[in-house]
Amino acid sequence: MSAGSTAPKPGDPGVRTGRTAGPGRGGSRSGRLPRGGRLLQEGTPGGTVFRLFARWVRRPLLPAVRLWRRNIQLRVVAGTLLMSLGVVLLLGIVVIGQVRNGLFEAKEKAAQSQAAGGFSAAQDRAATTPSAPGQQDGGRAGASVNWRSTLVEQLASGGQSAFNVVALSLDTGDAASRGARASGEVDPTTSIPAELRRSVALGTDTFQQSTRIHYTSGKASERGLVIGKRLNDAEGDPYELYYLFPLTQEEDSLTLVKGTLATAGLFVVVLLGAIAWFMVRQVVTPVRMAAGIAERLSAGRLQERMKVTGEDDIARLGEAFNKMAQSLQLKIQQLEELSRMQRRFVSDVSHELRTPLTTVRMAADVIHEARVDFDPVTARSAELLGDQLDRFESLLADLLEISRFDAGAAALEAEPIDLRQVVRRVIGGAEPLAERKGTRIVVVGDRQPVVAEVDARRVERVLRNLVVNAVEHGEGREVVVKLAAAGGAVAVAVRDYGVGLKPGEATRVFNRFWRADPARARTTGGTGLGLSIAVEDARLHGGWLQAWGEPGGGSQFRLTVPRTADEPLRGSPIPLEPEDSRRNREQAAAGRAQEAARRVAVPAQPAGERPSLPGQPRLPGPSRATVDPTALPGSGARVVARTATETDGVGAGPAGAGGNGNAEREDGTRGR
Repeated sequence: MSAGSTAPKPGDPGVRTGRTAGPGRGGSRSGRLPRGGRLLQEGTPGGTVFRLFARWVRRPLLPAVRLWRRNIQLRVVAGTLLMSLGVVLLLGIVVIGQVRNGLFEAKEKAAQSQAAGGFSAAQDRAATTPSAPGQQDGGRAGASVNWRSTLVEQLASGGQSAFNVVALSLDTGDAASRGARASGEVDPTTSIPAELRRSVALGTDTFQQSTRIHYTSGKASERGLVIGKRLNDAEGDPYELYYLFPLTQEEDSLTLVKGTLATAGLFVVVLLGAIAWFMVRQVVTPVRMAAGIAERLSAGRLQERMKVTGEDDIARLGEAFNKMAQSLQLKIQQLEELSRMQRRFVSDVSHELRTPLTTVRMAADVIHEARVDFDPVTARSAELLGDQLDRFESLLADLLEISRFDAGAAALEAEPIDLRQVVRRVIGGAEPLAERKGTRIVVVGDRQPVVAEVDARRVERVLRNLVVNAVEHGEGREVVVKLAAAGGAVAVAVRDYGVGLKPGEATRVFNRFWRADPARARTTGGTGLGLSIAVEDARLHGGWLQAWGEPGGGSQFRLTVPRTADEPLRGSPIPLEPEDSRRNREQAAAGRAQEAARRVAVPAQPAGERPSLPGQPRLPGPSRATVDPTALPGSGARVVARTATETDGVGAGPAGAGGNGNAEREDGTRGR
């Protein structure tokens, strides 16, 4: 898009929106230049890669997200499973903690009782064993070692693998190592913690600590509880006596409890999920059935009903739904019958009125021809009679045409024609009215053929209505008729610069007998059905008839039809909002001011220092028709409210004059 171009309306077919491109930009998206003069891009490779990665990650999740949002049964069952799983986990943690504490407390009490008995028995044995007098030091040490070995064997013999006994000397030399005695092939060096040995060596109380029991035979280590105390042997020498209690049985019991709780919890979660699915299905199934029946009812199958079983709330809902459907069916049938009677009445009356109207027309023509012989009052009455008979004939013809559309009897006689010929005939017929109004009709885009398969009579009727309305409500200013073709669509737009349309009128202007101001006089004696018939003609072609307007800025009506009959229409080659609308002019002025400010802020560089940016100049390509956001005639029409400070004219041709008149006629209305 070149610099200073007018920003088009977003969403119009065949139009790309963007900022103006400065010199040397190569059609980049951003036009901001830093102080150094280098070009800054809005998008970065890192951001693009992140967006692509996010899109790649999100794509597989879209079906699951869509299923989650649309299936209430899945949400309820999943929520029930998650909450049940949380409850089971919390309950399991509490139960396992209680069981573990109970098992270890019981084991600790039993171990303390067993160790206390052993320590007492060892002390009693040392007190009752006489010492051998006259032995040397080596003999006393050997005797002490033998005494400890015998003691360990006697104390451990009552354990039956429930505990092991270890006797250690307080010395750290070789005698101590020789004096170490243990049952059950326990490794005393690694099984008894050094911290516990220090506590036992320094105190006279009983000490205990958790540990790992290791064996010299290669047996796997296991958790255990060690209880120790410093005692004196038969010679009166201090030594350390330890009881080691394995916790294998307690761990096995705890593992069994964990497995049992896990199995029971999983079973409970699955059972709760099944119960939730079954219970929710009892509610969701009738709701789904009601939704399906409602969709079929909306499609016109009024005989559909819900199957009701039981007497619960769901059954009462089904009965109420069936009563509602029955009532709707009766009302719709009554309305359809009334509509058929009204259409038949209008058609019959219209046909029956033709014969007396023809007779009255003949008599009125005779009176009109002889009005020169009448007095002025009678002559004027004869002229009014002729004018009102013309209006009556036009209204009768419009009513007959509307009755054909309502009855579905309107037929399309499509053939390839050049719409330029139709436009010329319409303009030729509107020239007398344009001359009386002082309006000039300008045709744009008629240099190339605009060929489409249409019904020439109906298209000419539509364009005649649009051009006559534009001339009548254009306040003597220029009327522009624009033709364009692109892709599979052709369009004709009629633009005037008159009073325009107020907000909300662009969608009601196609209603039958609608007038913005009932007190406004009709110069041409319209019937109020012209635009209603025109929109039906557009629909019959598979096209659109849409309106745009702004108070005091005129209006534009756009007719879009497919180039080939029965071809789906995807867009229009002419924007619904014209380029010279007030909003587009303001945007263009703001863009030019911003561009001027940017050029002033950026210092000019010498020609030899300007960086050359790679890129080829863009060539104007053929416009492509994109999907039009408005699928129904009149929908999507936009009315721009005029601000209180704006009193300028439209500024296009004759519309540029008489700006004050526009301000005075801002509240003027358009009655079509």
